This record gives sequence, C-alpha cells and structure tokens, in this order.
Amino acid sequence: MRRGGNWPGEWPTTARQISAATDDAITAARAGAREQLVEALDELLELPFEQVTIVHAGVVRALLEDLHPDGFSGDDIQGALTRVAGAAITWLPDLDVTALAAVLTGSLGLTEMSDDAQRIGQSDYLRSAVLVMADLLTAADVDGKGYIRAAIGEIARAETIEMP
Repeated sequence: MRRGGNWPGEWPTTARQISAATDDAITAARAGAREQLVEALDELLELPFEQVTIVHAGVVRALLEDLHPDGFSGDDIQGALTRVAGAAITWLPDLDVTALAAVLTGSLGLTEMSDDAQRIGQSDYLRSAVLVMADLLTAADVDGKGYIRAAIGEIARAETIEMP
C-alpha cells in the first residue's frame, strides 16, 4: 500500500505510522476501495489501539466542529450517521451501523471509546472511525492530512502540559 503523506520527521515513529495508515485508510474509504481499506485497517490494528483511537477521535471532533461552527445537535449527529451509513452500505454490506454511532458518540466524549471498542471489536470500531472520517472530510470538501496533523499536534501538546 502507498504510504499516505510525508509526516514530520520529529514525530515519534508510532505517530507517523498512525498518520500514514489513517491517511491510506481514508483515501481507500473515499474511493470505495474495499481491498485497500482492509489493508490499511490491518496496518492500523498492528499499532497501539488506544493511540489510534485518540487520533481518530480528534479528527472526527475537529471535523464536526468545523462543519457546525455554531454548534451541533443530535439531529446533526443523526444526519452524519445516516449519510455515512447510506454511502458505505453499498460497498460494505456487512456494515455495523451501531459501530458508526459509537464512533460518533465516543469522539464527542458521550460514551467511553474503550468500552465501545471492546463491545464492537477493534477491527469494526476502526473501520467505522475511518468511514466516519472519510464522510466528514467529503462533506467538508477537504483533505484529511491537515486534520490528522492537528490531532497529533493536540495530543503532543496535551502530553507536555504538566498537571498541577
């Protein structure tokens, strides 16, 4: 699989791997390329799950905020869920809509991502996160690299802040 983007060399290896595999997965999802998506998801599954989901949640949250600058409602979340499910079901007939909902609610902090992922399964959870990101990026008509960079940057900043 091609490696998505040139990621900053000063980033830790894991951050670069998460970024590249996430970008590859998003690209495959946006193209409806099932085999490439499976390949990218396999790469993501080899990485630390919690770190991957934190990056994905940051991307989803930022996209929702950018798409709804005046705030978003339950109807907005339902609309996103309906849109992504409708687009993906045609090429992923085994799609689990509850996993899509869990990604959206987990990204917003409404549910516990680790509990959702354990219940759903890591593979389905990651696939759903990628589908949600791909859909929101399409709705925003933007490339995912900037959002991935921002999510990694926010995590790095949060890790360097000393807690009182």
